[in-house]
Amino acid sequence: MIVDWHQRYLQQAGWTRDVRIYLFERAGIQQARRVLEVGCGTGAVLAEVPALATRFGLDLEPAHLSEAHKHVPEAFLVCADAHHLPFSDCVFDITFCHFLLLWVRDPLQALLEMRRVTRPHGAVLAFAEPDYSRRIDEPATLAPLGFWQTESLRLQGADPFLGARLADLFYQAGIRLLETGILQERRNVPSRPRERELEWEVLAADLRGLLSPEEISRFEKLDAEAWAKGTRRLYVPVHFALGVV
Repeated sequence: MIVDWHQRYLQQAGWTRDVRIYLFERAGIQQARRVLEVGCGTGAVLAEVPALATRFGLDLEPAHLSEAHKHVPEAFLVCADAHHLPFSDCVFDITFCHFLLLWVRDPLQALLEMRRVTRPHGAVLAFAEPDYSRRIDEPATLAPLGFWQTESLRLQGADPFLGARLADLFYQAGIRLLETGILQERRNVPSRPRERELEWEVLAADLRGLLSPEEISRFEKLDAEAWAKGTRRLYVPVHFALGVV
């Protein structure tokens, strides 16, 4: 099963849309002239940034940037590493990331770079960093999914528990926190067929090599049955933070 990453990123953008609108307003998006997304992927979030600002996006994956060009053709897109942003000091009014810091080798260095390229009194935002240590899977027959996906993230080089450290990382980076919290739990959203399909595209990719195709199919069937019965709960706390330089 091949993951449609743009659709996945659009799905994740939907999860955070309300908090992004709110935090962008607090950050002064209407007055911003230059905005940078670090780890912009296929442009799913960058495309929703109000067009009053000049938008910049950075990502390590050339294929993702090629896709982003289609969705945000007016943005300036750069292939580069979040640990070493190819921009001068103090050039952006708002610098942000979305489901990024758990994936970088040194999240503190990435935040230090985000702070460096943001002007004095400008805003740095991290919209979505999960904490899989508090993942909930119900009914109990589906609890092993949390363990296996967490293990897969570790093997891929991610820190599945980073969300719990997000506020402290902002503090260490010298970014003054204005607001931090956890996204509201979504109820029954993955019960929609396309939502479940996207979840399982990602899950199957994560679990490949850890579980057999037969085991993954068995869990998928149990998951679908639980949603149909109204007994399914899948919750991973996702943390956000807004700070100023």
